[in-house]
Amino acid sequence: MAREKDTTHAGRDKPAKQPGTEAKGPTRAVVIVPVLPRLPRTDEDPGRPRLTRSAEARRDEAVGLARAIDLDPIHTAVVVVNDPRPAMLLGSGKVEEFAEIVKEGHAELVVVDHPLTPVQQRNLEKEMNTKVVDRTGLILEIFGERARTKEGTLQVELAHLNYQKGRLVRSWTHLERQRGGAGFLGGPGETQIESDRRILQDKITKLKHELETVRRTRDLHRAKRKKVPFPVVAIVGYTNAGKSTLFNRLTGAGVLAQDMLFATLDPTLRRVRLPHGTPIILSDTVGFISDLPTHLIAAFRATLEEVVEADLVIHLRDISDPDTAAQAEDVERILGDLGVDATDTRRVIEVWNKIDRLDEGNRARLLADGVDGGKTPPIAVSAVTGEGIDTLKALIETRVSGELKTLTVTIEPARYGMVDWLYRNGDVLSRTDNEDGSTTISLQATQAAREEIENRLHRKNSE
Repeated sequence: MAREKDTTHAGRDKPAKQPGTEAKGPTRAVVIVPVLPRLPRTDEDPGRPRLTRSAEARRDEAVGLARAIDLDPIHTAVVVVNDPRPAMLLGSGKVEEFAEIVKEGHAELVVVDHPLTPVQQRNLEKEMNTKVVDRTGLILEIFGERARTKEGTLQVELAHLNYQKGRLVRSWTHLERQRGGAGFLGGPGETQIESDRRILQDKITKLKHELETVRRTRDLHRAKRKKVPFPVVAIVGYTNAGKSTLFNRLTGAGVLAQDMLFATLDPTLRRVRLPHGTPIILSDTVGFISDLPTHLIAAFRATLEEVVEADLVIHLRDISDPDTAAQAEDVERILGDLGVDATDTRRVIEVWNKIDRLDEGNRARLLADGVDGGKTPPIAVSAVTGEGIDTLKALIETRVSGELKTLTVTIEPARYGMVDWLYRNGDVLSRTDNEDGSTTISLQATQAAREEIENRLHRKNSE
């Protein structure tokens, strides 16, 4: 029975659902936001420092992450850490201070908004006498709560197991004891930590096989979509930028849209017909976030694959957020990791959302700054009120189907079935019914629609 008890540590811990806390409501938590000095960027532009968020913005984001899984932050604190300690990250004085807060507030969980090593996590739990989770663990918990599809659930579990696998080393001292080998001279046997690591690896291997089966099914669906030449438009952006609200505005769908971090996790696809008849497939994706570990990005390859393969990418920004520039940089960096050039204005459209939250002065100033830049001016919209949505639809249609031009066609009586198609796929300017029974229609149509009209007329003439 000892083995069964020990291996439970290798499974998923749910800090928001500790035994015996369900009836008490939200889990009481202390949220700590360590602020470490940042170094200049060392990539393609070493002289350009990475944009950083204010301490208040980071604290608000950490609190939002905590509340996303029904935690009750009874105390939040921003701690400047000039000298990170290998043992606990924080100094001993600060740890003692938080331990007292935990004790007095009867907190059941401490959230550290920073990656922790297994040793740091273990030492903090020991000193504070409570469960401690870092930023990665917290995001994993949120993903676990939000995943709804089979693939999403499997991906969460895989990411969590990989995370826990690294935490076995020196995380629990009891795992170092050895289990005896077979027989009197059977050797020392494997240690408990080796046993647990093997069990974890077996689970990971099994999950990978299941994921491959699910991915093959998804690839078949994607292949079917490619047979229908509908362009794919993906909406990306920082978490809580309003992607699902915009998605619902454009599609009329009822996707969960809440003022909550990571409200959307699984990819959602809908067919949309644009104003001049162009059909597209619109994709809502998981929100990006700063300092997201690379293995978590890899875990959600299914969602992000829609972005990689999209014909057009809408980069949605919450322009009302004071840290919108830093958020945009995080999104652009992740897009770059996926092989999508955020500066390619032919493929990426920058959209400024929540413009309704700005007063006229700030709105005019921001829009002027956007025009003054060297890149294409962004589109200002409000997904809630509908402001700017028609302009966005028109731009999407232009990007995927070409510029609108006027076209005049004459439909013979025998081909009258085309009239309905012209009304659905173009903007009819005038219609004249001729004496010979034919109809002359003048319309505005996209390049793709004009080519389709010519093809249909050519097919009819050749019959």
